[in-house]
Amino acid sequence: MTEPISATTDSSLKMLSISLPSLKSFIPFSREKAVISLAPAKTHNIESSPGKPARTLKHLLKLNHANHAILYNNLKFHNHAPHLLSAAFLQGADADHLTRIYETESTLLDEWVDSPAEVTNEDWRDHLGRREYQKAFVDYYEDELVRFDYDWKEVINEYLFSGENPVFNSIIADLGHPLIHLAYAYEMSSREVAMEALGLASVCYNDHHKYLDDPLYSQTESSYTATSIFEVLEKVRSDKQLDGIFAVPGHDNINQLFHSHEAVLLNHWNAWKIENPTEQFRESQELAAALLVATHKNHDEKYDFFFVHVVTTSHAVRVLLPMIPPKFQIPLIRQWWLMVVSFYIAQLRPEVPLDRIHEFELQGRDWAWTAVKAIKSDHGTDSHYVKAIKSLGDMASTWGDQDSFYLKAAVKYAEEFNGWGGFV
Repeated sequence: MTEPISATTDSSLKMLSISLPSLKSFIPFSREKAVISLAPAKTHNIESSPGKPARTLKHLLKLNHANHAILYNNLKFHNHAPHLLSAAFLQGADADHLTRIYETESTLLDEWVDSPAEVTNEDWRDHLGRREYQKAFVDYYEDELVRFDYDWKEVINEYLFSGENPVFNSIIADLGHPLIHLAYAYEMSSREVAMEALGLASVCYNDHHKYLDDPLYSQTESSYTATSIFEVLEKVRSDKQLDGIFAVPGHDNINQLFHSHEAVLLNHWNAWKIENPTEQFRESQELAAALLVATHKNHDEKYDFFFVHVVTTSHAVRVLLPMIPPKFQIPLIRQWWLMVVSFYIAQLRPEVPLDRIHEFELQGRDWAWTAVKAIKSDHGTDSHYVKAIKSLGDMASTWGDQDSFYLKAAVKYAEEFNGWGGFV
């Protein structure tokens, strides 16, 4: 008998309550109070970290930055090399394995190609969303490093968070790849990855920014409200208005959903009322893990490619929340939630029976076991596989894992994974 969708972790779990760190990059925002109190995620300064793996990672990230475009295959796919290399390193990969990852990933990537023109201070916003300008954007942001004394966080602050309609309001575009890239820039303290993240945020910029830019979309009253994100997802699953609108799951459903069923989508998006932000963000991370793992029925079924992005973007949100200006914390979670609702509907609203995780037998396996699987299994060069295991581990570290919910999810996922599905 399966459990209904519901929050499962002890509601009395003690929340982390460390004040927002003082960051030079965000001095203009220093007087604002953090809405969500989280300790900063652990970061790694690979420029000065000792040991051969760290030195290898540093050189490979720089090599990828110099040689490979941030978009490839006719500008459709995203360069995941920094994500995969960093996630593998953080789970114990040695220098040889990191080199193998880079060599494998490099066979997929494209070399840089000149853009139609340069991007300038006068016209950079005019080129937002134009993928053919990927090199011009990265070049422009690297030139801007000089103006900001090579403080890459200042450049991030200037171009993501400033202006009437900040570019950050579209950071979740393209399955969240700009967001993930930015989070790894902070985790690894990498200037090169940060400039790539800015480039991705610029060229992947899409129309969905309007849902954050224009309060008319986000302040519309819904037909119901709930503070539990699980409760809202259950309402989405039972909504008769969404029955039969898609025959098969896949990416094409997302654009069609926004085009033809926007009102229904926004009704559910706005139904989630954030009144206790830290606790509700905790619950959202639990939901992310559940969507990926609890929807997986058996060993023969492939894992959902869209739901893995729910997990890895949730981790990216966690990394960035203590780092960004406080007034962007709730909008970031709201962006992520809009993506989740659209993915869930596009993937035909599967049941999420949490007992598939709760009743899973660990049989002595722990986080050391999952790290070995991430690095040494046959899927150790699959970016999404490796990142998801790391993300689940970081969720456990952030909130504690007294009932082993995240560990069970990670072990089940690592053991059962046999490729990606969720599309035709």
